Amino acid sequence: MTALPAINTSLKKFKGKWTSAEAQHLLKRTMFGARKEDIDNFASGSLRTAMRKLLETEEPAPPPPINNYNDDKYTDEEIQPGQTWITATKLNGMNSGRRRNSLKAWWISQMLNQQCTLREKMVLFWHNHFATETNSVDNPFMLYKHNVMLRQYALGNFKQLVRNITIDPAMLKYLNGNASTKKAPDENYGRELQELFTVGKGPGSHYTENDVKAAARVLTGFRIENKVLPEVHGIFDAGRHDEADKQFSAFYGNTVIKGRKGKEGEQELDDMLNMIFAQEEVSKFICRKLYRFFVYHDIDDETEKNIITPLAATFRKKDYEIKPVLHQLLSSRHFFDPGNRGSIIKNPVDFTVGLCREFNIQFPPNEDFINQYGFWSNIQGTAAQMQLNIGDPPNVAGWQAWYQEPQYDKMWINSDTLPKRNQFTDRMVNNGFARGDKKVLVDLVAFAKALPDPGNPESLINDSIRYLYVIDLPDKEKMYMKEGILLSGLQGMKSDHYWTDAWNKLINQPDDAANKKDVINKLRNLYKYLMNLPQYQLC
Repeated sequence: MTALPAINTSLKKFKGKWTSAEAQHLLKRTMFGARKEDIDNFASGSLRTAMRKLLETEEPAPPPPINNYNDDKYTDEEIQPGQTWITATKLNGMNSGRRRNSLKAWWISQMLNQQCTLREKMVLFWHNHFATETNSVDNPFMLYKHNVMLRQYALGNFKQLVRNITIDPAMLKYLNGNASTKKAPDENYGRELQELFTVGKGPGSHYTENDVKAAARVLTGFRIENKVLPEVHGIFDAGRHDEADKQFSAFYGNTVIKGRKGKEGEQELDDMLNMIFAQEEVSKFICRKLYRFFVYHDIDDETEKNIITPLAATFRKKDYEIKPVLHQLLSSRHFFDPGNRGSIIKNPVDFTVGLCREFNIQFPPNEDFINQYGFWSNIQGTAAQMQLNIGDPPNVAGWQAWYQEPQYDKMWINSDTLPKRNQFTDRMVNNGFARGDKKVLVDLVAFAKALPDPGNPESLINDSIRYLYVIDLPDKEKMYMKEGILLSGLQGMKSDHYWTDAWNKLINQPDDAANKKDVINKLRNLYKYLMNLPQYQLC
């Protein structure tokens, strides 16, 4: 058996030939799907230009979610249809769930309409890292504020993000920080701050149970202020704070955080974060998570030594700014090594939103917001059925596919989810989703027209594979698609002109119903077949 070539484990900048294949690999990993126009645009430039675009941080904040939820059972008398509910002053059992659903649909729309930057992918990364659940928080104002914060710091400073998360109303509610007092310190957030958010459970993490208890005491006093909606924020209540000294373990250098009185008690949080962030394991833990999210799930000894360790050193040197780390990782020889391409199974949001983006599916305009939000909800609900329900991860650790050894991303595919993936792709090619007389589905003819030479059956197949897949298919598979799908029905010798003639006739004589039906049916069969193959599950 021929040994597989070793994967280049170097963080040195990629200097290979910059082609559409490299641009596609980069975009598939950093965005939700890679549209043909974006691949072509990025391929026409350079890696340097591509990284500058992806790491752009000056994007304007998106308009907030709106009231799309009035129905025969409920009418929001305060917020008019089409207006944002984030300014509302009333919250009750009838509008809370509807607004949370509005928020989820809105979030999907940000993915569907994303600019060519890393922001949206990083919002999902941080959501998985700082997991909260909408059903537990149960307050749409807090949830929206939380999402805005993740969006604001998606490419910003990690240490500042951790501090903001600590006093974020949604997190205070989710992990019981709001109920933690000097008489009854709650250990939930103090534990997860270390175990899941900063030092992790890696080989260099040796915090103790007493460190959890000490952290809980530091964090007493923070609570939610929400007397006047929609103003909801975390505040420090000195009367609830434990003012005694807090002793930490040898892992933290036996640090003692000096107890402080009054408003100065809040400064203990900064003392504790400075103590935690002085540990190298913080940078290594986050870099491992970034690596598994963007590159590959397996981190062997060589990868730990040559990728994670120097990447973590960059993270510390740059004072925990995330952009330099992403730039170094995503422009490296290691990232672009052929062995790392097509090695990740698409998560359900990548799969559903990516399909919509890559086939340029058109959703209703803003003025038709009822149907617009309805279709966004269809995509969100479909991803949820495939086990990624944005806003509601399984627990505080996030989705298992990003941390559970040894399966990792293989957990996205099982006997329940794989048929649902195939049903979704078939549906989007056949009839799509319908709301009244409106539909969202793949426009097969438009997609084919955008390819360089759709009238040539071999070119149509090769170009479709080139833009939809990150790895090529065997010639035998391509021959089947040509002869068994595009040229099917031809009597005698199967020649390419059969498809060419039919395609040209569709373009030149679009009113020929019989020919149009035949061509669309063949395109439908071709793309259904392509998206049902295992290779379509990969990015």
